Amino acid sequence: MPTGFGIVGTGMIANFHAKAIGDIRGAKLVGCFNHTMAKAENFAAEHGCQAYDTLEAMLENPEIDIITICTPSGAHLEPAVAAAKAGKHLLIEKPLEITLKRCDRIIDACEKAGVYLGTIFPSRFSPANIALKEAVESGRFGKLTVGDTYVKWWRSQEYYDSGGWRGTWALDGGGAYMNQAIHNVDLLYWLMGDVEDVSAITGTLAHERIEVEDTGTAVVRFANGAIGTLQATTSAWPGLLKKTEIHGTEGSAVVEQDHILMWEFAKKNRKDAGIRKKFSKESATSGGAADPKAISYTGHMLQFKDFIAAINSGTQPLVDGREGRKSVELILAIYQSSWTGKRVSLPLKRDPRRPS
Repeated sequence: MPTGFGIVGTGMIANFHAKAIGDIRGAKLVGCFNHTMAKAENFAAEHGCQAYDTLEAMLENPEIDIITICTPSGAHLEPAVAAAKAGKHLLIEKPLEITLKRCDRIIDACEKAGVYLGTIFPSRFSPANIALKEAVESGRFGKLTVGDTYVKWWRSQEYYDSGGWRGTWALDGGGAYMNQAIHNVDLLYWLMGDVEDVSAITGTLAHERIEVEDTGTAVVRFANGAIGTLQATTSAWPGLLKKTEIHGTEGSAVVEQDHILMWEFAKKNRKDAGIRKKFSKESATSGGAADPKAISYTGHMLQFKDFIAAINSGTQPLVDGREGRKSVELILAIYQSSWTGKRVSLPLKRDPRRPS
C-alpha cells in the first residue's frame, strides 16, 4: 500500500506539496480539502486526487496516512488537532503556528494521539546547507564566533493585496520574519545552536495596508557565546538571494541560496576542493527572492521522504514539531524586542503582546 497523503488548504504552496508527493515512489496524493469546494475541485482536477467538502470526510478515509497543512499560518491549529485526533501524521507548513500557545497545543495533540509531527523547512535538506552543518558538527570552524543570515527579498504591494490574510497579525502572524525569513531563522538555529537573547528593530517601510513589518534587523547572542545578525525584508527591490555566513576561529563559509561563495578552513580537508567545485554553480532558482512561486519543490520532496522514513523506522524526522517551535519563539522574541526597545532573553515565558 502506498503512503497516502491528504492536503488541507489548496493555495499556492499546496501545489508544491502535491508535486513533491508525486515524485516520491510509494507515495500517493489521495485527497484535498478547502472550505471553498470549487477551489478544492480545481486543485483535485489538476493533481489527480479527490476533493472533499469537509475536513471530517477526508480524515475518515483510511487510505490517508499523512495530512499536510497548507492553510494561512494562523489557521494551522484547528485542522492539525482534528487530524491528530483522527490518527493522522502531520506535516505542517512553516511556521508551525503563530504563537507559542498554539504551537504547544499542536505538539500536545500529536503526542497524546501518538502520531508524528513535522514542520516544513526545506532549507535543511539543501546539499550545500548539509555540507555546512557537517563542517560545524565536525569542529572545522574551531570556536564559533559569528553566525549571520540575510533574507533581502522583494514583495510588491499587489502581493499583500492579493489575499485578505496577508500582512495581518491574526493569520500571517508577522511579516518578513514570520513569513519569509523564517526558513533562515530555522537554518541559523540548526547551525549555531540555541539563542540566549536578542535585540531587534523592525519597521514597515515600503508597503501600505499591512499590519506587520516588511523590514527588520536583529542581533542575537547564542548560548555558545557567538553573536550574529538576522536581517529580513520584503522591501529590497529587485530581491536578492538569501545568504548565510558562518565564522569561527578556524574557518569561514558563506552560502548564497544553494551556492557556496566561500569555503575556507585553517585545517585543510581533501574534500574541500570537491565541495567548492560542486556548489560553485549559480542556483537555478531565485528561491522566491522576488516571486513566491519561483521556488523548487525538491526540498519539500526530500523532507517528505525523510518524514515517511521516520514513520516506517520508528525514528525522529529531521524537523519535528519541537524543532519547528524554536523559530517561532525566536521571531516572537524579535517582535517583543522591537516593540519594547529592550533586549529579550530566551526561552520566552509567554507569548508577547503587541502594543495597542
